Amino acid sequence: MRGRREPVVHYGRFTSRDVELVLLLGAVLICGYGYAETTLATGGSLSAARLGQVAGLAILPLLCHVAVRRFARHADPLILPVATVLSGLGIVLIHRLDIAYKARYGAAAATSGQLMWCAIAAVGLSAVVIALKDHRRLQRYPYLTISVGLVLLMAPAFYPGDVYGAKRWIFIGPLSFQPGEFVKIVIVVFFAGYLTMRRDALALAGRRFMGLYLPRGRQLGPIAAVWILSLLVLVFERDLGTSLIFFGIFVIMLYIATERTSWVVFGVAMFAVGAFVVGSFEPHVHGRVVAWLHPMDIYLPPAQRPAGLVSDQAAQALFSFGSGGILGTGLGQGHPELIGFAGRSDFILTTVGEELGLVGVTLVLLLYALLAERGLRTAITVTDPFGKLLAAGLATSLVLQVFVVTGGVTGLIPLTGKALPFLAQGGSAMVANWLLVALLIKVSDTARRPAPQPATDLSAAETQIVRP
Repeated sequence: MRGRREPVVHYGRFTSRDVELVLLLGAVLICGYGYAETTLATGGSLSAARLGQVAGLAILPLLCHVAVRRFARHADPLILPVATVLSGLGIVLIHRLDIAYKARYGAAAATSGQLMWCAIAAVGLSAVVIALKDHRRLQRYPYLTISVGLVLLMAPAFYPGDVYGAKRWIFIGPLSFQPGEFVKIVIVVFFAGYLTMRRDALALAGRRFMGLYLPRGRQLGPIAAVWILSLLVLVFERDLGTSLIFFGIFVIMLYIATERTSWVVFGVAMFAVGAFVVGSFEPHVHGRVVAWLHPMDIYLPPAQRPAGLVSDQAAQALFSFGSGGILGTGLGQGHPELIGFAGRSDFILTTVGEELGLVGVTLVLLLYALLAERGLRTAITVTDPFGKLLAAGLATSLVLQVFVVTGGVTGLIPLTGKALPFLAQGGSAMVANWLLVALLIKVSDTARRPAPQPATDLSAAETQIVRP
């Protein structure tokens, strides 16, 4: 993949940062209107506390904009506004669910906590944008990076207890966090550095079979090691989503680095075989597969249900999408509480489908697609190989997470328990996703920076005599 420097884009008298500011203001207005509409549609009032939440929602992205304007002034002007409107929509949806859960279950609100995590995420983004002078510095410590990543990836397996059958969390007193959310960034950084060094060796082709160039035997070591590690996550942490995202990132980045389709074919086949074997004996994974294949059988008498089918969430998700139709019931007019408290995390897209309809779901997915497209465009235009793979890997991790969540709630693949980036409740995910955005901003700043002008050759300049 050869890089080409993206031409400097001029917006009349406005700079890229001016365009970013206008888009941010539009995003804030849209999300503020959605928050007010949800409150009033459910019979509430815009109290001082709620107006304070709206103000916080407006101030945080503007603070991020100040950091980007000062320390990454050539960055892509769409990345920050798209992430802002997704996070703002998440606040609106969590606020909507707070109202529903309080009315039905008497549950405590989660909006203030999510806004707090948004503030921490904004500080994290600003810190990365300010402190990281050159993204290529991340390439200097590959083994330290992968060591930290492996510790974070496998730590939940040794922590006692689980949540809803999966071991994703580490609890420290009243706090909890999901290391897997940060692992996806760490492993992208490592894979980008590793593949930059080994891409030529991994691109060598072996024998041709059925139209594919098979990789040589000794080249299968890296993909086999990552495959085994992803299966260990699946077995000991019972986390299908993290396992799939981890392995998928490596396979897609390997394809981008080598341009060999055979790696994708081998990767898909290896993961499918491994997941089938693990699902045949691991009860939690098996239960998710059964719920995927027979979601409506949960309403049969217990004696007639398939073994392992214990939850109606997959069926309720389909009912939510069906109730929303094309345009939805309207914010505050649906019944998202029927799916349980997972509506704030795994199933938050079902609230979009019910109250905003197919149109709303499509717009949300288009926003994710736009964010991924800006990441891939950055990968194409940046000139250094590490930056290319880093930007492509970050965009890939976002796409894979959206795919496994959307595919799970719509019945395309088994439920994985992962949450939609930016939209769903969760502090670890919010901070990690905004750190991902920060890295994309820094790489795009390098990609869009104008090339330095060559110095004037004074020896070739003509001497002019100026007469008085």
